[in-house]
Amino acid sequence: MSLELIILLSMLVVFALSIFVFKLPSGVAMALAAVVGALIDGEGFPVRHLVEGAFGYLDALMIIATAMIFMKVIEATGALGTISYAMVKTFYRSPTMLMIIVAFFVMFPGMLTGLSSACILTTGALVAPALVGMGIPAVVVGMFIAMMAVFGMIAPPINIPVMIIGSGVDMPYVGFEKPLMLLTFPLAIITALYVRFRYVKKINVDEVLSKLPPSLYKKHGIKLFIPIIFVIGVMVSVRFAPEYIPDYGIPLIFMLGAVIGIWTGEKVPVIRASQTAIRESLPVIGILVGVGMFVQIMTLTGVRGYLAVLALDLPPEFLYPGIALIMPAMGSAYAASSVVGVPLVFLFLGRNEIVVTSALSLIAGLGDLMPPPSLLTVFAAQLLGIKNHFQILKAAIFPILLSLLLGIFMIIYAEKIGLLLQ
Repeated sequence: MSLELIILLSMLVVFALSIFVFKLPSGVAMALAAVVGALIDGEGFPVRHLVEGAFGYLDALMIIATAMIFMKVIEATGALGTISYAMVKTFYRSPTMLMIIVAFFVMFPGMLTGLSSACILTTGALVAPALVGMGIPAVVVGMFIAMMAVFGMIAPPINIPVMIIGSGVDMPYVGFEKPLMLLTFPLAIITALYVRFRYVKKINVDEVLSKLPPSLYKKHGIKLFIPIIFVIGVMVSVRFAPEYIPDYGIPLIFMLGAVIGIWTGEKVPVIRASQTAIRESLPVIGILVGVGMFVQIMTLTGVRGYLAVLALDLPPEFLYPGIALIMPAMGSAYAASSVVGVPLVFLFLGRNEIVVTSALSLIAGLGDLMPPPSLLTVFAAQLLGIKNHFQILKAAIFPILLSLLLGIFMIIYAEKIGLLLQ
């Protein structure tokens, strides 16, 4: 048995024990695993490498923090509540269209932040009572919101798992919009239709509206939505008209949007909103810091290269089932992207790497649903008062299998799909 394999197994055992036995947060578990890996390799306690790894995803950390502040500001202004009220009031006569629009509304924070939990904590929390009021069982509502959180995290314009994989293979975050839309938008629509036709019969609009925040459009008018228009407009302009619009950087765009939002609606308690945003994003930030340490030590000890070589030697009949099982089993989209996603991209060199990376990010994103962390199912269960969060995971089997099949399909036919998207 090679030293690299011993180090890898030791790191995985420490990670598993930290999660299952000692109930430590995922980020702390990965940091401890990194320290053990360095000790076994004879590197001692490599402070420089641990610190360097902790800041390895600084860009993503800043995006998460500033995006959550932005979301809390526009939530406090009443913009999100007004949008949810208007959706139901406008489309209640067409439950099919309403469910599709609600799906994209729940996805919206994840699309802007790259953070799946943001979908549940903001838009998901807003629409959950209304969905229950439409006659959908609480467990199914939890499943719906959790799946939209995964799709929102993977959908463009911000996809942190792709950024993580890209940083490991020196791939710029450019050209991913179409593949990510092709992966997530159809899945979101199919899941919405599945829930609609199985559970939604007739909507009692008065009952549903009573469970939503009131509309503030008459009070504040169109200016309620100026921060959202500004952020989306600048992001689109930077990509399609860079000669006219300078790239301020995504964190600064979010902060400017938050500042604008202070004067566009209800009074915003800026300090409290910022504190809440950082507190709610800390679990994910901790995971990303731990992942950075884990990957840095894997690189230092040669484990990362060993995994890349091992992936190249996998028999084809085990490769795709292995991807579908191992990546979600990591329990975190970020951990799966860094530990497994990077060597897999090297394995599929010669195909369209942008399509392959996009598909891998979807498969990795399902890890946020899986135990032991069960991040999204736990949040959804708490939101809906469900004691056993595994009920939500069980209800999500159909969209999870559909997502895995689509992800594997896009990897297999990545080159042809890339040509079509061009």
